[in-house]
Amino acid sequence: MEHGASAALAAEAAARRSYGKLVAFLSARTGDVAGAEDALSEAFTAALTDWPVRGVPLNPEAWLLTVARRRRVDRVRANVRGDAGAAHLQLLAELADPPDESGIPDDRLRLMFACAHPAIDAAVRAPLMLQAVLGFDAAAIGSAFLAAPATMGQRLVRAKAKIREAGIPFEVPPRSAWVERLDAVLAAIYAVYAEGWSDAGADPARRNLAEEAIWLGRLLVGLLPQEPEALGLLALMLYAQARLPARRSASGDYVPLAEQDIALWDSGLLDEAESLLMRANALDRRGRYQLEAALQSAHAERRHGVRPDAQAILLLYQALEDLTASPVAALNCAVALADVQGPAAALRALEQLAASAPFAQYQPYWAARAHLLARCGSRQEAADAYRRAIGLESDPAVRSFLQARAARL
Repeated sequence: MEHGASAALAAEAAARRSYGKLVAFLSARTGDVAGAEDALSEAFTAALTDWPVRGVPLNPEAWLLTVARRRRVDRVRANVRGDAGAAHLQLLAELADPPDESGIPDDRLRLMFACAHPAIDAAVRAPLMLQAVLGFDAAAIGSAFLAAPATMGQRLVRAKAKIREAGIPFEVPPRSAWVERLDAVLAAIYAVYAEGWSDAGADPARRNLAEEAIWLGRLLVGLLPQEPEALGLLALMLYAQARLPARRSASGDYVPLAEQDIALWDSGLLDEAESLLMRANALDRRGRYQLEAALQSAHAERRHGVRPDAQAILLLYQALEDLTASPVAALNCAVALADVQGPAAALRALEQLAASAPFAQYQPYWAARAHLLARCGSRQEAADAYRRAIGLESDPAVRSFLQARAARL
């Protein structure tokens, strides 16, 4: 049992560390992402049978790659017949080539750009990257992108078939094509970070996702050092990551940004984020991630003993709303009014927004409404809004925080 548990942990660690790297390598020549995932799945199944008996190999990723390639070779051999035989034999020869001595090449960025190809439906590019590069399942992706797991699963299957049938190349495209694909790549990296960030503060596996997203962000900045939005996204993630130790109390309770202990913030990450944001600003091409990073920077002024500039924060939210037309940005903009024009003005803006935005099942809307109603003295309405927010919240720590706020009424 002990060997089985350690083997399972080793397989889980290998998947978390190298899933996308292995899928990218297996599918780079064939363009068959689904086939690569199937072969890798079989390799992981074999590992859970073999490793408890023979022990975990010194290089788990190389072992998994070897088994997955054998599975793909077996499939190709089974199909070598008729007119398609020559093509299958050529593919067989390509699959037989082992990785060079430097190890398994990291083709994740190439895979991400392939998933962002214009031939792939824009709505599924980021979800496809989450599955192909980091191994998210359809249920997790559907939750992040507000779609039923079955619906998301069908979209992903169609997208993978499109890559194979259209012969979409696995390559970093020419510079002229970077911009049109970059938005999808940035969105996928940020979605990965968001999944790792919403970890309830206790799950190391989820925190690793945030670290993986930052690693991908650094890789992208290295590739596109003059792309301000790549710089802005990395800065945004680093600002948030710097506050991770202060996000939960010693007992695991949720701590909102305004109440966090700034002594727990990582000053090195904050300095790096500031430097990246300055580099992005110098390129003079504003974008969503730069604006969001600038908002984080405004809040981070607390570490210098300076109160965040409420007017500047409101202007940044307004700029973000104008740029993205996002209901979430509009919601934040309405809430930011409270520190400039008072809670009554913010509440009016929030109610006006709710008339046209789909916030009925959106927890942050009800939490913001409850907070503003409480500040305006409407205790019963605030209690009702808190109940809605609590019912919609899945994070136990945040739910406890909202319950405590409601109890104060």
